[in-house]
Amino acid sequence: MPKQVLKHQRIARVLAREIHSGALEPGSRLPGEHALTRRFAVSRATVRQALDELSKQGLISTHAGVGSFVTFDGGLLDNRLGWTRALADQGAQVTTEVLRLEAVRDARLAGELDIEGVEFMALDRLRVLPEGTPVALERSRVPMVPALADVPLGGLLDGSLTKTLAAVGIRATHGDEWASVRQLATDEATLLRRQVGEVWLNTRRVSRGADGRIVEQVTSLLDPARFQLHLGFGESPDETALGSGDGASAMKQPR
Repeated sequence: MPKQVLKHQRIARVLAREIHSGALEPGSRLPGEHALTRRFAVSRATVRQALDELSKQGLISTHAGVGSFVTFDGGLLDNRLGWTRALADQGAQVTTEVLRLEAVRDARLAGELDIEGVEFMALDRLRVLPEGTPVALERSRVPMVPALADVPLGGLLDGSLTKTLAAVGIRATHGDEWASVRQLATDEATLLRRQVGEVWLNTRRVSRGADGRIVEQVTSLLDPARFQLHLGFGESPDETALGSGDGASAMKQPR
């Protein structure tokens, strides 16, 4: 086993150097797993370990042949980075208004998520265009842990929930997302400065850490004139797109 670990780390280092040097440009495709197994003379399992290592470093983003992604003005968003970062990477001129950041108790939500604790950190935010038009309303709920106790008073790290959670060792590795459409309720229409009953895209995402524990539930109302749900399919068993060294993903590129 130690020999295999060394192999995948060596492969990851070689590919990382090629990415940092510019030999592999952001947005381009890495060779497929089969090609990498031939190049490095290792098993596919070792290649996948190396790709997983690069993904953890934020250097690549690996996607299956079938998937669904949210787009903004036609560009794919990597919401694993958080909406703020994802929209900024897309070049969108969208600012964020924090409506609520506090500790709450929600037994109903705890039951839905099947977790014991009923305390959550509640974060509600608006995404607003330069002219002042809101295009998204999101409500995040994070199970409260002692390390997050001071966040409601001190605020988010660099205005980012993703960074705030990462700073205390909480990272989402996988999860599920659902999408539907629904009409705006009165309070939502007021916040979004739209008409009651307008139909908006409604998403719910539940993310989990590597240990399977719930990291966050976020529900979002998205302006259908700007956001869409993109469904992809294909025969390719895997596709790996390059991001930049600062952790940006290449999801804004066609993939």
